Amino acid sequence: MSHASTFLLLGGAGGIGAATARRLVAAGHRVVLAGRSAAPMDALAAELGAGVLATHVADLTTFDAVEQAAQAAQAAAPADAPLVGVANLVGSILLKPAHLTREDEYAQVIAQNLTSAFATVRAAAKVLPSGGSVVLVATAAARHGLANHEAIAAAKGGVIGLMRSTAATYASRGLRCNVVAPGLVRTPMAARITGNEAAEKASASLHALGRIGEADDVAPAVAWLLGADAAWVTGQVIGVDGGLATVRSR
Repeated sequence: MSHASTFLLLGGAGGIGAATARRLVAAGHRVVLAGRSAAPMDALAAELGAGVLATHVADLTTFDAVEQAAQAAQAAAPADAPLVGVANLVGSILLKPAHLTREDEYAQVIAQNLTSAFATVRAAAKVLPSGGSVVLVATAAARHGLANHEAIAAAKGGVIGLMRSTAATYASRGLRCNVVAPGLVRTPMAARITGNEAAEKASASLHALGRIGEADDVAPAVAWLLGADAAWVTGQVIGVDGGLATVRSR
């Protein structure tokens, strides 16, 4: 990524979002952060200085809010660093078997993971008419059956299907779409698991590399897919999961 660009990071102050923002800014790019809470975005903006062009507080599970965030990013991007990529790093974790999952819990998982992704594609297609990159986030649980992941696997499986159709629809105008599919990553969102020593140890044992991930394990893949170095990559699921979805070493 030799030329400066601007990227919109939805959920940009979360664990993976913040790590991605730091990586992009360190490479000379600019970012616009969008999320539901001002405080963490303001703190990250203070840390990254001029690398953060703007922050945008919104409920990123609605079409209008995501479109407004995309328009704000387009407006904030300077002429010498145009908006060329959007990453949706919004998400949630629900670990329950289907028969114990309430309808409101399921609806929230779908809204936060699948609807936000669809809204991202919809908005990006409008603000990136000359091409660019969309990066969505799935999970290893959408690629390999894991117990008690029914709702999140359904939502993230939908994200993978959405990505492939998007890649096909917009390829002719140079708009790429790809998915990063992590395993369990140590982020604030996963704190209920990683904060429990027994649960973390059990989760680590499922990953062939013997540990759960860190945000800095995933951010390089997101940043790469957003940028020009991945200009010939579209319609792909990139597993950054310690082997969880594909490898059994024990």
